[in-house]
Amino acid sequence: MNAHLIERLWKRICQPIDGWLFLLTCVLFVLGLVVLYSASNENPNRLTNKLTFIVFAMSLMWCIANIKPQQLMLFAVPMYVGGLCLLLGVALFGEIVNGSRRWLHIGVTRIQPSEIMKLAVPMMLAWYFQKHEGHIGWRQFVMATVIIALPAAFVLKQPDLGTASLIIFAGVFVIFFAGLPWKVIAVLLIGFASSLPVVWNLLHDYQRRRVLTLLDPTADPLGDGYHIIQSMIAIGSGGIFGKGWLSGTQTHLEFIPERTTDFIFAVYGEEFGLVGNAVLLLLYLCVIMRGLIIAAHASTLFGRLLAGAITLSFFTYAFVNMGMVSGILPVVGVPLPLLSYGGTAMVTILTGFGILMSIHKNRPLLKR
Repeated sequence: MNAHLIERLWKRICQPIDGWLFLLTCVLFVLGLVVLYSASNENPNRLTNKLTFIVFAMSLMWCIANIKPQQLMLFAVPMYVGGLCLLLGVALFGEIVNGSRRWLHIGVTRIQPSEIMKLAVPMMLAWYFQKHEGHIGWRQFVMATVIIALPAAFVLKQPDLGTASLIIFAGVFVIFFAGLPWKVIAVLLIGFASSLPVVWNLLHDYQRRRVLTLLDPTADPLGDGYHIIQSMIAIGSGGIFGKGWLSGTQTHLEFIPERTTDFIFAVYGEEFGLVGNAVLLLLYLCVIMRGLIIAAHASTLFGRLLAGAITLSFFTYAFVNMGMVSGILPVVGVPLPLLSYGGTAMVTILTGFGILMSIHKNRPLLKR
């Protein structure tokens, strides 16, 4: 009797889980714990905290995977409107930390509403295009642009260029999958390139310095260029096979800044080398391929657009972080997905994975 009950319980737990996506996530988590132990100078407290984040985020992923996509659609508008209200609250009453107004106190805790918009924007757009399926034209694309621009403007005002860029990209991915013509995309790219001088003048001083530092980090090796120089030295010194776990000199001599969060890829590259980087890239590629397969097999426009946007947003996380640490992109506060220490980004990513699993699990039920 007990064995039968345990079997039923196990099947109930596994039912909403996509095996491949779950396996890849677990492998990345294990890899992240291994690197974090070295990056934190063998501090067990960091591992304990990250394991707590993992358990919470995994539980949330499982709960969301059990929600049908039709029910997820009902959350799209309230999440978006609620997120905008919270962003307005940040603009009016938010707490200033390190020169940016990003946090909002609610009762006994504080939240960063911009993280909510990373999922709320693509969900809102997918819902909007689903409502206009079969009649998607230039008016819908213009309205979609407004839906993206409102939260992006609030986040840019904080200022938080990194998070605003992720929100914009998440929305643009939905518009792309909705069928925006290539000619329009080309015109927009040309228009963006033409507007770069205007964009440059709108940037804050510290944002301009980050771009200039990207072009020549040696111009200020002990100031703005320090992060990039030290991370590039760490990655380059790793060679083909790396220096070995717990043997990274740049890491353990504390030359690498933010080595447990935004710059953990430098620690990984130094200790595991080019081969380890290739393995990590392969794991990320497998996650992206699995997400795109789920998107391709979704039976509604809402599912296809949302799954595609979540998957490419995950790609953007990885690309921006690796590019930043490698010195090919400006330094922004974007963590390496599933490897960096911290709970906010992990919860956002696994919430997205839960949505992917929901779309995959319920695809037969979505057929018309």
